[in-house]
Amino acid sequence: MRRSICYCEPSAALAGETSTWKFIYTTANHLPKGAKIRFDMESRGRAIDWQVPHTNLKDKKNLIWLEIPGHKDPIAAVQTQNTQASAAMYVFTIPLEMKPGDSFSIHLNASPCQKLVQRKKPFPLFIDPKGKGEFKDPETFHLDVRGNQLAALRILAPSVVNRNKRFDVIVRFEDIFGNLTANAPEGTLIDLSYQHLRENLNWKLFVPETGFIALPNLYFNEPGVYTIQLRNLKTNQTFFSPPIKCLSEGSLNLYWGILHGESDRVDATESIDALLRHIRDDKALQFYSLSPFDSEEETSNDLWKSISQHIAEFNEDERFVAFAGFQWLGEPGEEGLRHFVYAKDGKPILRKKDTKNNSLKKIFKTNNPKEMIAIPSFSMGKKTLYNFEDFNFDFERVAEIYNAWGSSECTEKDGNLRPIKGDKRTIAESSEGSLVKALNRGRRFGFVAGGYDDRGCYRDCFSSGQSQYSPGLTAILAKAHTRTSLIEALQARSCYATTGERMILGLHLAGFPMGSVIDTKTRPGLEFNRHITGYCIGTKPLAEVSLIRNGIVLSKIPFKENLCEFEIDDKDVLGSVVLESSNEQPPFAYYYIRAIQEDGHTAWSSPIWVDLTLRTVSLPIKKGKKKTTED
Repeated sequence: MRRSICYCEPSAALAGETSTWKFIYTTANHLPKGAKIRFDMESRGRAIDWQVPHTNLKDKKNLIWLEIPGHKDPIAAVQTQNTQASAAMYVFTIPLEMKPGDSFSIHLNASPCQKLVQRKKPFPLFIDPKGKGEFKDPETFHLDVRGNQLAALRILAPSVVNRNKRFDVIVRFEDIFGNLTANAPEGTLIDLSYQHLRENLNWKLFVPETGFIALPNLYFNEPGVYTIQLRNLKTNQTFFSPPIKCLSEGSLNLYWGILHGESDRVDATESIDALLRHIRDDKALQFYSLSPFDSEEETSNDLWKSISQHIAEFNEDERFVAFAGFQWLGEPGEEGLRHFVYAKDGKPILRKKDTKNNSLKKIFKTNNPKEMIAIPSFSMGKKTLYNFEDFNFDFERVAEIYNAWGSSECTEKDGNLRPIKGDKRTIAESSEGSLVKALNRGRRFGFVAGGYDDRGCYRDCFSSGQSQYSPGLTAILAKAHTRTSLIEALQARSCYATTGERMILGLHLAGFPMGSVIDTKTRPGLEFNRHITGYCIGTKPLAEVSLIRNGIVLSKIPFKENLCEFEIDDKDVLGSVVLESSNEQPPFAYYYIRAIQEDGHTAWSSPIWVDLTLRTVSLPIKKGKKKTTED
């Protein structure tokens, strides 16, 4: 049986390249005059997609048309759209009879290629011999999209290491779009160095065919802050790693990841496998949670089953921790938006339309807080508002202080540099959902950050006037790179949030780390002095570092360029500064760090709480209440 032939000229493309492409088809079947063909670009017009061509034959730039030998004029296309995938498709009507062995070619003239590397990028071609819109199974053209010229070196290294403990570094050779590439001038050499360079370490690196290389067994002899440097000896360009803090010793490691967010390059509904590989390998993140919305229209039972299977397959201790999770939107105000993250595999998606899961109280009553974390998200958005009135201390151990659509720390009026705002069609901020307000009322949670999201309640944000910022990152300080250890760290609030840069934060009060709750009954000296130590290491020069007490800046901390280390004694008598909780907890004060770089990127440490459980002096508590004995 003869088969039709599909091939492309040229057969490969460089990411982002502008060129002329020909898709040549030799038919194995008779095609009568009036037959229709449909060419699918599989492009939705996103920045990472192949640019969608137009059909006006008078404008030759970024034009698509059909040519048939024996027919002197080019044949214009009629553009249509795949309504399910919102992808561009083009229909041509054949003006003459074609016999087996005859060929036609579809031309893309001066068309910009997609910016994302892809092996065997498919271009389906559907044929309808009768011309009635009844297209058969497609033939497929394939074209390799490869990395463009070498433009940058990206260094992937741990943020925190211990003295004399060996670690590995990955170097990615990338084009201007962030794709791996080996496309570099012949003889390109890369010089590796770092501060406190050992004399016997003098490495020269070639550009590998794979586009990346692993550098094993590096270590630092002395505590301090280090930056690995790579210099392209061909161009004299220099590239630096994010900062690395070397400790004399330490029991916790720092892991970077995203708990809530999609990718702007790979859609999970199109390929969960591709998304997880992109997060793990391209983004070099160490943990990730899928976060579809609970509606069956968006997340069918089959899709949830596929998500669960992929999560189980990708979860690998000491390499990449994968979580299954979903978003659940309740009534604005009392419930708001939650991202549920499971600690184990094989768990169900809880749909709001189901009677047993139609309220948060029912969900919390029928689940175990050791196996699920509920993260209040985008709490200051009016459509996703959560007023923290029915806060659950067991499940809601962390809250999302930031995602790409804004920060919920406080209002713009109170100094929020990345506020939730937009035009009338978008989501406005509501001060009722402020995390500072919730903390001041005695709610206790650590800070995490979300990434980019265009699903569910966020669907209209991208196409409207909603202010959009960089996707955030969450840092977890845990004993081991395992799912169990990361969940335990989140439950202990041993984490912090950034707006996307790998800034390093540390905060201790009387030796206790961020997320801790300390009381004056076990440490009575805290009533008179709280010794606070910490550090901040920016990826760029710092603009401001603040120690916040009870939602108000207690101290502006001095820094030098991108480095800040501090010791502060808060000698205010605790009884004069504590807040009263709206629940049965004792009066308290809380502290956290907010660090802002010159480029606007921000990091927030999780708070540390001090409870006034034993009083030795008679002072009025804030809001006028007075206690002189044990609370």
